[in-house]
Amino acid sequence: MAEMTGVSAPTLRAWERRYGVPVPSRTDSAYRVYSEADVAMIRRVRELCESGISAAEAARLASEEAEEHTSSAARVEAEDPFETLRQQIIDAVDRFEPETLARKLEQAATLAQPSIVIERVFRGALIEIGERWEDGSMSVAQEHLATDAILGVVQRLIPLIQPGPGARNALLACFEDDEPGFAVHALSVHLSSWGWQTVVLGARTPPSAVGHAVRELSPAVVGLSTTVAPRGHRARELVDGYAAACAGVPWVVGGAGVEAIAKLVVARGGLVLDEPDPKTIRTLFESIIARPRSNRRV
Repeated sequence: MAEMTGVSAPTLRAWERRYGVPVPSRTDSAYRVYSEADVAMIRRVRELCESGISAAEAARLASEEAEEHTSSAARVEAEDPFETLRQQIIDAVDRFEPETLARKLEQAATLAQPSIVIERVFRGALIEIGERWEDGSMSVAQEHLATDAILGVVQRLIPLIQPGPGARNALLACFEDDEPGFAVHALSVHLSSWGWQTVVLGARTPPSAVGHAVRELSPAVVGLSTTVAPRGHRARELVDGYAAACAGVPWVVGGAGVEAIAKLVVARGGLVLDEPDPKTIRTLFESIIARPRSNRRV
């Protein structure tokens, strides 16, 4: 320690005895064992002494600084990094700062596996922003800023996490009257993390386009998202169209608008995903795959 810090052994022992700086642990043979924190504290005391401060005052200041550092580290450790970034994303949208928003989204994207970031950061941020838009504390412009920015990050992540050739595949699309929603892209991320190859057709996909893709790709499952449910004759027209387009391939409808058309979907042989949590999603899709091929029509 004396060689590492440039402080003589007698001085080290004197600082420990007089000022309690530092207090190293001891081996069974009574040898002192210094930690990296002890090294940093001794160097700090020496630095303060060389600036003209007395050894007693230097020891007191170094101890206070070390205690503050330990407290700050504990606070940082206690913080939930996912919650912190979620709130920072919302704050950036609230202040209408697209550059800050982009930076925080990129930080979130590298924080953990995409499926975890989807659930613990992006979904919660979008829900709160949507609630603020509904109560008037955020504008449509802010809501669109957040949605487009988050979708952009998620869309860039999807190709990076796709499994290799030979994986079971899923075809995903939005209802014909729907803009690209978070739900369908979140589903793609989750399925990819579970070993599925996904093809996302995106916004406003008519039944005819789904039918074409089903014939070309032969997916194991078709997943459809509806954020604002169609009504009346239009609802029946679309549900009938998608049922025919899937041509016996199991199909699942989810999203914020699914509740209003759930009976129609079930009546036409589809499945309804009304719980967006990953556990429910995985259970549903795994149960579809587990069925014998001849019995997969729902």
